[in-house]
Amino acid sequence: MKRAWQIFKRVFLWAVILQFVYLIILIWVSPPVTITQTVSWITGHGLQRDYIDYDEMGPNIKLAVIASEDQLFPDHDGFDVKAIKKAMKYNEKHPKKTRGASTISQQTAKNIFLWQHGGWFRKGLEVYFTFMIELLWSKEKILEHYLNVAEMGDGVFGVQAAARAYFNKDAKNLTRQEAAMIAACLPNPKVYSVKPISRYVSNRYDDILRQMNNLTGDKEIEELVNDTEEKNDRKDAKPLK
Repeated sequence: MKRAWQIFKRVFLWAVILQFVYLIILIWVSPPVTITQTVSWITGHGLQRDYIDYDEMGPNIKLAVIASEDQLFPDHDGFDVKAIKKAMKYNEKHPKKTRGASTISQQTAKNIFLWQHGGWFRKGLEVYFTFMIELLWSKEKILEHYLNVAEMGDGVFGVQAAARAYFNKDAKNLTRQEAAMIAACLPNPKVYSVKPISRYVSNRYDDILRQMNNLTGDKEIEELVNDTEEKNDRKDAKPLK
């Protein structure tokens, strides 16, 4: 038992060190593969992906996923406490139709480091990794990774692959309507298809467009979704006299 405990401590220590190193590395590079992507490929759903940099994504898809998934993303530290409490109350009354309250940060942590489903054990790990990426990464990096690894169709991962598959264009050139349609499928991309458009996506994307319009003009969100070149142009612009 003593030797087994020593082995366990060593394995645990190395696991902690390696995951921390991986977290640091992902500040500069994209994850080579995720568990969800591997499962999709193994189970025959395919694996379409094409990682791109933050500035290549364009503002529309960034705004669309914030409007759809997490409107307080620029403000919170990884968790939306009010939304969690609301979801818990709703789930108590509707046990057969549960509602989630995961932020973009939580979804990013799950998509990169963990697996889908899994109950309370996975949720516990998700809390840890959400805390770590909020501590070590910028909001731009979290959103970039999310938009690169999130499943946006059956076997389609990331906004560039989705833009190519559905609209035959680069993510940066997506219109607001096209971006809203992709964002609408995120709750269940294997069921809520963009092309052919499912009833859920058809009904949902108009609401996302309205939310995008409501968020337009919000200073923190504008700073987050605009490309670096646009930000630099604004800084370099001379004030009107």
